Amino acid sequence: MTIATAAGPTTGTRRPPMFETARFESERRLTGSVVVAIGLSAFAAMMILIAPGLLDEFDVAALTETFPPALVEAMQLDVIGTIEGFIALELYWFGWLLVLAIYVAYSAASSIAGDIDDGTMDTLLAAPVSRTSVLLEKFLSLLTPIIVINVVVLVVVYAGTQLVDEPIAAADLIAVHALSVPYLLLWGAFGMLASVLAPRRVVAEGVAAGAVVATFLVETVADGTDLDWLGVLSPTRYYDPVTILTASEYNYEGAAILLAVAAVFLLASGAWFARRDVQ
Repeated sequence: MTIATAAGPTTGTRRPPMFETARFESERRLTGSVVVAIGLSAFAAMMILIAPGLLDEFDVAALTETFPPALVEAMQLDVIGTIEGFIALELYWFGWLLVLAIYVAYSAASSIAGDIDDGTMDTLLAAPVSRTSVLLEKFLSLLTPIIVINVVVLVVVYAGTQLVDEPIAAADLIAVHALSVPYLLLWGAFGMLASVLAPRRVVAEGVAAGAVVATFLVETVADGTDLDWLGVLSPTRYYDPVTILTASEYNYEGAAILLAVAAVFLLASGAWFARRDVQ
């Protein structure tokens, strides 16, 4: 006999708490997120401390004359003579566009493929949860490193530039971190796609990290050349921290494009994961 209660009839199946997988994965990512945040913050602090003395002796014209014009334009070296340009190039251009993107893509790539490799995916899917929810919650857990690292470094850069009396506009600094979220989410979604497509974890991680490096180089090398059109395939075309900090130009359209592509990657990941054999 089924016993009715105020909450409705009881059943023999107990559903797991909502977003339990996301909470578990977020907690597991927290330590790594803090370590990366500390590392990037230390690098940011070092750049801020040396910037005033370095910029006083900096001859931008002499520097740009030593490099080919195409390279100067691609790396935006003409703006390095200001604190905004210096921090944008030394910290965000390399640290966010490449290093942090690799970290997020690599982490995402190991999520599904890693659980399949070590046999824990069978146990997870034995619970009354759908594959779609598992994939989505693992993706949502990537917000932990994205948010933690962005918030910590934002505070360090803002406070540091104030201390050395070379303040960067708070609005621009907030924008450079906020607009990095769609860029990093795209790489997280790509990593999830690699994770469900690749036969092994190591393959997924290599594909995800390699794609970040490849697209970064494509945009850098092709910019200002006859192959400039290839840059539309690179996510770095749609998030430019240097322009944000030096010209206060915010590319909201680019952010929307990045989010749309991330959604496509996630949908493709879910469709493939639903059919994949996890044995």
